[in-house]
Amino acid sequence: MADVVVVGAGPVGMLLAGLLHRNGLEVTVLERRPAASPGSRAIGIHAPSLAALESSGVTERLLDRALRVSRGEARSGGKVLGAVRFDRLSTRFPFVATLPQSATEEVLAVDAPVVRRGVEVTALRPEGGRVRVFLAGDENGRGGEQLLASVVLVAAGVAARGLVYRGNGVRVRQYPDRYLMADLTAQGGPVAVVTLDAHGVLESFPLPDGVRRFVTWDPEPGHDAPEARTARLRRALEQRGEAEAAASLVSASGFRVRRAVAPALVHGSLVVLGDTAHEVSPIGGQGMNLGLLDAATLAPLVTDWVRSGRRPDAELDRWERDRLASARTAARLAAANTTLGRPLGPAGDAARRALLRFALGSPVSGVFARAYAMGFDRAA
Repeated sequence: MADVVVVGAGPVGMLLAGLLHRNGLEVTVLERRPAASPGSRAIGIHAPSLAALESSGVTERLLDRALRVSRGEARSGGKVLGAVRFDRLSTRFPFVATLPQSATEEVLAVDAPVVRRGVEVTALRPEGGRVRVFLAGDENGRGGEQLLASVVLVAAGVAARGLVYRGNGVRVRQYPDRYLMADLTAQGGPVAVVTLDAHGVLESFPLPDGVRRFVTWDPEPGHDAPEARTARLRRALEQRGEAEAAASLVSASGFRVRRAVAPALVHGSLVVLGDTAHEVSPIGGQGMNLGLLDAATLAPLVTDWVRSGRRPDAELDRWERDRLASARTAARLAAANTTLGRPLGPAGDAARRALLRFALGSPVSGVFARAYAMGFDRAA
């Protein structure tokens, strides 16, 4: 019997497995995907996550590979409306560390046990204070393996919710917005740029090695042919003066925006975290950080739980309250970002520019920086 089974080998699952393994626990990691994805999805690691991971040595390894972004700018019509200064925050890490998610997963895998890949978890069943994990058998339904664990931690993304929550147990709000995205070679230095005009938002985030991630509001979300997506992103880049990036664009991906926060995270010896527990818009880059903070704050509780054989009821209740509150805060911020980035008519666009110019040029700008850097998370 394993001390802990972690379902999911994304950043959250790998961090949690690595922290528990470092603490001497027997950890089994199960992952449905046969191989780690080479793609880059979440790219920003915020100050609270860096602080929470410093004692484990993870932060140092991340920063060895990351680009440090200390400033963000809001622009319109080629003019700067104002700046968000992460470098003025009262925090040990006054910047956003950016690197591809695949690189983040490589760093987190250093402390984790070897992942069992290509394994599908079909059911989780409480059993006498433990949890039995059912794995898929062959294509004829034969030979399914079963594991028994003291604690099971589910961090396998949205698709794993059905293992824990029944029916409509997690209310999901689907926004009408869709975005286009690509990582391209472009100038700009270590400054994040958000361009807002009548066409909606174009975000540009720096990554290591002269690469920038571009994300823009999609005016035609119903036309999903790859060539059409690419043409729309190229047009958006050209409209905002990003000729170099537009010329290097080969393909674009698209994503929609959803919002969900589970009603509960702890079910006996089963704990849910990461995107399985909460889903916020990628705009603002807080989803992965929510999960990383879930894992960093949960690991000490699980370690004591397994070592002592005593379930830390009060501590788990407090952890659950804090993480749900933090997820709701992040979801509200993500919703505001989504609303702010939509196309507007001339009058609405002018009002938006005036509002941003005022807000980012006043003492309120520090609140903006703290909010975007997850300074309002309960773990910050």
